[in-house]
Amino acid sequence: MVVFNEILAAVPLVFTVEVFVAMIVGTAIGIAIGALPGLSATMGIAVLIPVTFSMSPLTALGMIAGIYNGAMYGGSIPAILLRIPGTPAGIATVFDGYPMAQQGRARLALDISLASSSIGSLCSAVALLLLAPPLAMVALKFGPADYFWLAVFGLTTIAVLMSGSPVKGLLSACFGLVVGMIGIDVINGQPRFTFDIPELRGGVHIIVLLTGLYAIPPAIDLALGKLAIDGSKLNISGKPEKFAWASLIPVWMKSSVIGIVIGIIPALGGNVAALLAWNEQQRSAKDSSRYGKGAPEGVAAAECANNADTAATLIPALTLGVPGNAVAAVILGALLVHGLRPGPELFTANSQIVYGFMLTMLVTAGLMFVIGRLGARLYVHVLRLPSALLAPMIICMTVIGVYSVHNSMFEVGLMLGFGCIGFAMERMSIPTAPAVLAVILGPMAEEALRRALLISRGDLFYLVSSPISWVLLTLIGIAIVTPVWRRLRPQVASPSQP
Repeated sequence: MVVFNEILAAVPLVFTVEVFVAMIVGTAIGIAIGALPGLSATMGIAVLIPVTFSMSPLTALGMIAGIYNGAMYGGSIPAILLRIPGTPAGIATVFDGYPMAQQGRARLALDISLASSSIGSLCSAVALLLLAPPLAMVALKFGPADYFWLAVFGLTTIAVLMSGSPVKGLLSACFGLVVGMIGIDVINGQPRFTFDIPELRGGVHIIVLLTGLYAIPPAIDLALGKLAIDGSKLNISGKPEKFAWASLIPVWMKSSVIGIVIGIIPALGGNVAALLAWNEQQRSAKDSSRYGKGAPEGVAAAECANNADTAATLIPALTLGVPGNAVAAVILGALLVHGLRPGPELFTANSQIVYGFMLTMLVTAGLMFVIGRLGARLYVHVLRLPSALLAPMIICMTVIGVYSVHNSMFEVGLMLGFGCIGFAMERMSIPTAPAVLAVILGPMAEEALRRALLISRGDLFYLVSSPISWVLLTLIGIAIVTPVWRRLRPQVASPSQP
């Protein structure tokens, strides 16, 4: 009942003119970002955060919610029309979306994608509103040792499971841990790894790292012409096709559940949700041979699942401070920038803002459908923008945004340096998400560990003295063993040849 009252109290804040306009603008920008191959919600939010300094926290978060939801749908536009996923989560949409476009049914495919994306986002936002508050109450029972293991679990899960190579994932996480240690020691106040550079005494600002790793590499790819698009294939003309929309209701229900469950589990993400939902839809269909050849149900399953993942990924991020993917990590960075500390205290100290943010995820899911319907042709034309124009625009926005943080050209240079590192990491197939998560979770793990040891006067057994710690240790063990089992399983399954 208390939670319901908190949600009702946040409703008037969400529907102020300032917040509502921010949601509309964010959703429109998000769809455009998702429609451009190579760009992503992570990049869009990272570029936007410095611009939101002058905004109220809820206005900024409303715009971020719009970008997040909009970009997840926008990725389906090039996936359907060009066979190029605009975002990683749009991979499964290609399977049936592009064949539908080849059959002259591109408009129907885009309509199904829009409706499915909106429904998935709505279901995900409802799950966030229902599940996050109870989980926050559980998180209040966590002690310093539990928070330490929770941070270790987040780091292990993301580094090992999010990348194809656990070694590369751990390497990226170690890089993030080193960056996170720069600055003043939170316990004894001594500077660490600053190299007598005054600008590093406050540490590396999260926005500098996020913008460098996620905004600069796509801009470099655009400048090099690696994301060129053939405009002759962009055609959605023709009358709307009659379709039995009611036949998609079971698909939406099943795919929404899959997307929400996958979203709550750290390190999986929308691409995994979309692939699993598409595969399950094909498996359970009476005629599975239709899939991959232009089945509308395939588009609906993929898009509904990858959008049902969006708000669900924020459940562990907001309640426990453990981001489940790169976008959630960037959103946590936005919260920190506006003075909001993720975790159970967020629901008590800033309840109206956090519930308002959840409601903006719900509202922008509806706005996405309206804006997507009204601006379908406009977003197709976004794909015609020359990459030679987009690259300098993105770099200029990042430079201005990062400079506005502390009016520091040193941070601009640092951001460009991280951009080059991020570009090199992408070329070596080293994931950048573990690095970002390590910058957020590393200090959290260090502070919790040192606080636990201070409380226990150096007794290491205090770290494993609670049931919560043992549960988290078990999950860490599973996360470490899983990739090893994946490698050994083929060898165990196939007997050795004589």
